[in-house]
Amino acid sequence: MIDPALLRDNPESIRQSLRARGGDVEDVDRAIAADEARRVAISEFETLRGEQNLYGKKVAKAQGDEKSTLVAAAKALAEKVKAAQATLQDAEAEAKKALYRLPNLVTDGVPPGGEENFHTLKTVGQKPTFDYPVQDHLDLAEALGIIDMDRGAKVSGSRFFFLVGAGALLENALMQRAIQVAVAHGFELMIPPTLVRPEVMQGTGFLGEHASEVYYLENDDLYLTGTSEVALAGYHSDEIIDLSAGPKRYAGLSTCYRREAGSHGRDVRGIIRVHQFQKLEMFSYTSQGDAEAEHERLLGWQEQLLGELGLHYRVIDVAAGDLGSSASRKYDIEAWIPSQEAYRELTSTSNCTTFQARRLGTRHRVEPDGNTEPVATLNGTLSTTRWIVALLETHQQPDGSIRVPESLQPFVGHDVIRPKGDQ
Repeated sequence: MIDPALLRDNPESIRQSLRARGGDVEDVDRAIAADEARRVAISEFETLRGEQNLYGKKVAKAQGDEKSTLVAAAKALAEKVKAAQATLQDAEAEAKKALYRLPNLVTDGVPPGGEENFHTLKTVGQKPTFDYPVQDHLDLAEALGIIDMDRGAKVSGSRFFFLVGAGALLENALMQRAIQVAVAHGFELMIPPTLVRPEVMQGTGFLGEHASEVYYLENDDLYLTGTSEVALAGYHSDEIIDLSAGPKRYAGLSTCYRREAGSHGRDVRGIIRVHQFQKLEMFSYTSQGDAEAEHERLLGWQEQLLGELGLHYRVIDVAAGDLGSSASRKYDIEAWIPSQEAYRELTSTSNCTTFQARRLGTRHRVEPDGNTEPVATLNGTLSTTRWIVALLETHQQPDGSIRVPESLQPFVGHDVIRPKGDQ
């Protein structure tokens, strides 16, 4: 959540951010009104509690009829205190709900508008060219016998699949190489839970406008995560962590689950938008002053890995209306997909500033006075199953075989993926 003091001291900055996102600026007025009602309820409750304490002292000293009168008055006052406490609890709940409706403040310089209003920051490499008909990733994979969508649908339904043989090895290679890169840059590898409590999912901001994308297990009151960002953000919830040596960095390897509600068209063919996939996610806890620099570092590590895989890509500054509620700024890296003649997202990295940490109660001590303040949290994908799409299409050869990038060959075991029996 945003800093509650900002709501009282500079509400116009929140309105300006909401305008950039295309959000409802009246949410600010609703939050201000709810906060004012909360403060009034606090004042009334504390006033009545003060009177109750005074009555308690008077009753203790009183005698005879006076005491009986004071006891009766004290009972009536106790009922008022009880009612005021209930009012306060309701007011606090409403104020929290109103504050939670406000997304993170957009960083200065982020382009306003919706999905189509991004800014391209740079383009890297040349678009691959072919002097033979280009096949899409699914045609290539099915001919090679490395992705089986039909049996995935038979077993689990639409948008599930099996990775088979070299397909499974290729995904494993992507994860293993990403782990090497992450560990080399100081990330501690984790395999986190993929089921989390509601307060953790809520704390990371995934139960707002995108709640329909999340799988919920009603009988257990648990959510399946669509990214290990959720579990890693909850890892230090309600803790004071030590950042004196620099950022705390974790790399979470996990299976991820998303409903992908509303996606359509070419997105539903193959493994571009599926319900289950593998991902290695970088997650950083750092000081507020270091957050922007850490964001650039996360982007650099993503580019390092994509660059060695020989993919043509662009880096975009995502527009405010496409950020999601937690992000203050987000960079996407989109790879060129030859069969679609279009760029498609392979990675995102977001600076969530203190938004998640305030909700989850994660703080650190600030020198020299030792006071605590919320940390900043950042996240970024370092590898995911979708990368296979770009790899297959970019590195396809005339006979339908696939050249394996050099850095992945030790994990795949081949320099070229050919149909089974032809390796």
